Amino acid sequence: MPTPSEHHAGLPLDSVLGSLKTLHVVYKSDIRPGDFLEVRTRNSRYTIRVLGENLFLVSGGWFDRQGCGPMEISISGCTWGGSTIKVDIVAACGLCIEFGNRVTTSAIQRIVHLPREIGN
Repeated sequence: MPTPSEHHAGLPLDSVLGSLKTLHVVYKSDIRPGDFLEVRTRNSRYTIRVLGENLFLVSGGWFDRQGCGPMEISISGCTWGGSTIKVDIVAACGLCIEFGNRVTTSAIQRIVHLPREIGN
C-alpha cells in the first residue's frame, strides 16, 4: 500500500489540496477546549483532548510506547507523509498528524470527534 506522499507524488499542489474536500477532516477551527478526538492510524490509536489554543493532551501510539503519555503538546498540522503540511487541520483520514515535537503518525484511518458536551 503506498504511503500518503507516494499516493500524491507528482500531482499538482492544487489537486492534492482539492482531495481534502472528499476526506473526513477535523479543522482546528472546529474544535473547542474539552473536546475529545479518538484517532486510529494504520499503526496506532491516539486519544486527544483539546486543552486550549493549539494545546492538546495526547495519549496512545508513540507517546505511550515512549512512556510519556499523556503529554501536553501542540499539533503542527497534517501531512501527506512528506514535508507539505496543512497547519489548519488537526486530523484528516488519509493524512498523518505531525505533533509539536515533530513526531508524525502513520496515515489516519478513522476519526471520532466528541464535543465537550458529550464527553463530560
